[in-house]
Amino acid sequence: MKVITLALLAGAVLLGSFTNPVPSKKPIRLFNGKNFSGWEGDTINTWRIKNGEIIGGSLTQTVPHNEFIATTKNYGNFILKVKVKLLGNEGFINTGVQFNSQRIANPPYEMKGYQADLGDGFWGCLYDEARRNKILIKPDSNLVERIVKRGQWNDYEVWSENGRIRIKLNGVQTIDYTEPDGTIPQTGLIAFQIHGYGKAEVHYKDIYLTQLPAKN
Repeated sequence: MKVITLALLAGAVLLGSFTNPVPSKKPIRLFNGKNFSGWEGDTINTWRIKNGEIIGGSLTQTVPHNEFIATTKNYGNFILKVKVKLLGNEGFINTGVQFNSQRIANPPYEMKGYQADLGDGFWGCLYDEARRNKILIKPDSNLVERIVKRGQWNDYEVWSENGRIRIKLNGVQTIDYTEPDGTIPQTGLIAFQIHGYGKAEVHYKDIYLTQLPAKN
């Protein structure tokens, strides 16, 4: 009986080594907390920096349409960690972490690609922005209600690994999705959204990316 138990434990450890890959590099800080070096977007009317945070939107004026602040560099196969706080109570209050994405020409403020969504009805979801325009996978709503912190800082974590995408909210995994379409890019820009049509304000800070090994 002891031999069987040890064998099962060894198998579990081995399985864990496959499901949780060892990062190939140390985490890098994507935002220096001082300026928009390495980022681009509407830093005149939409995005600003205060107290080491990237802040977008407004609580006094309706955001007219989606806006994104995006990296100037592409990334693929990574763990992205960020703290986010979403505020607002008038109109559509929503934001998201865009990844493996690209800017599009029309409308020029929009992006297409995966979005780790945030906001009531969307926390912990994986949405396909300006491409398939739908939720690809949605978490259990009861789970989300137990872990989300409305109006406070939430820890968001995105794993993108060779077409497999996982999202964690406050340390709890909400979705595990494998892309069935081999034509969908698995590299691209990382960006933060403030959704249009609401008096909403979003805060992002402590933005770190850890590179994962590329697929052999």
